[in-house]
Amino acid sequence: MGCLGALLFLLGALGARAEICGVPKVDSQLVEKLGQRLLPWMDWLSLEHLNPSIYVGLRLSSLQAGTKEDLYLHSLKLSYQQCLLGSASGDDTSDCQAKPSMGQLALYLLALRANCEFVGGRKGDRLVSQLKWFLEEEKRNIGHDHKGHPHTSYYQYGLSILALCVHQKRVPDNVVGKLLYAVEHDQHLHRGHFSVDTVAMAGLAFTCLERLNLNPDQKQRISTAIGTAREKILGAQTPEGHFGNVYSTPLALQLLMASPVSGVQLGAACLKARAALLASLQDGAFQNVVTISQLLPVLNRKTYVDLIFPDCQAPRVTLVPASEAPSLSEVPEIITVSLRVPSVLPPYERSLFVLAGSSLEDVLKLARETGGFTFETQASLSGPYLTSVMGKVARDREFWQLLRAPDTPLLQGVHLIDLTECRALSLEAIVGTPGNQLD
Repeated sequence: MGCLGALLFLLGALGARAEICGVPKVDSQLVEKLGQRLLPWMDWLSLEHLNPSIYVGLRLSSLQAGTKEDLYLHSLKLSYQQCLLGSASGDDTSDCQAKPSMGQLALYLLALRANCEFVGGRKGDRLVSQLKWFLEEEKRNIGHDHKGHPHTSYYQYGLSILALCVHQKRVPDNVVGKLLYAVEHDQHLHRGHFSVDTVAMAGLAFTCLERLNLNPDQKQRISTAIGTAREKILGAQTPEGHFGNVYSTPLALQLLMASPVSGVQLGAACLKARAALLASLQDGAFQNVVTISQLLPVLNRKTYVDLIFPDCQAPRVTLVPASEAPSLSEVPEIITVSLRVPSVLPPYERSLFVLAGSSLEDVLKLARETGGFTFETQASLSGPYLTSVMGKVARDREFWQLLRAPDTPLLQGVHLIDLTECRALSLEAIVGTPGNQLD
């Protein structure tokens, strides 16, 4: 029996009496290889590239980046405080082309808590006030009748409540109530599109509120919403074992781990998800830094709710950058990629020759260089985000969807999609909100 088979046999034996979403131990070398993918990102210390999610993921994992980790947190503090608070204090903000979004500020507060810091003092109080102001604005966007939508997303809304909660900052009942209503009527979360990421984040926020009893008047409703979120996620499990898709599974597992409930269904579902995740890890599916940072805590039996009382003294293995010697004997393969954009007039279609292993971003750049094609991206915590194709700009609540022809959605960003096995592509403008956008 192979290693995977042996692991699955063991998990099956353990899962027969499971009443909680337990996490089996994963091979340490596999986890270390996953963590190594974050190291190059920690060398980029400009505000555009700083990603608090990386720091949170490492602190909740069994891995550490040594002095690089300390420098990263220092850079986060300098950049976020300067850009969010500098203008009010008269400090220079010339390097701040755009202030961090509500979701980025929430992740920054999680990063502080991951370092066992409670936000406080004059600057800390102003950051808390800023995040509460964001939430009040979004509450007004949703409206008293719940017919509106957040300007950002319910994902960011839930993340912001979670960030305030782990710092033991109370959020008004009427703000929490908007997220409760959205979970109770899930068509409001993404205009009819069910999002596992969004429901999981809402559930984590509610779990934190329940544990600290910060909203006692909403206690019963919060408890019910946690159960609702858990059931919706279990109902979204695919035949392969993922919750929604492979990239939504880590956050879904965080919720299921943080809100245990008796029942064989939960244990069996989690075991199936773990097996699917392990297979995806072995296939190298996880390249996106945000999803990696959400998965590392799971592999260490931790969740974002553990930031209520983080263990900053737990031993962690120091990561060493991976060294890969290039092969001189391999001859690069040339492949043909067909690129279509039916959402513009006239529709664009062209075949291009690229190296095997090229990303979609490489193909878009080649199409632009050879003439007749234009596109624009903006930086996000998950890498470049496609905003415009052939002059057509994704408007509010609209995004460019990446499809493998004829109609299979691609789940990774333009800089990560490997075209070796995906040579017929289509870009289409879709109305909605893509995934767990933080920007």
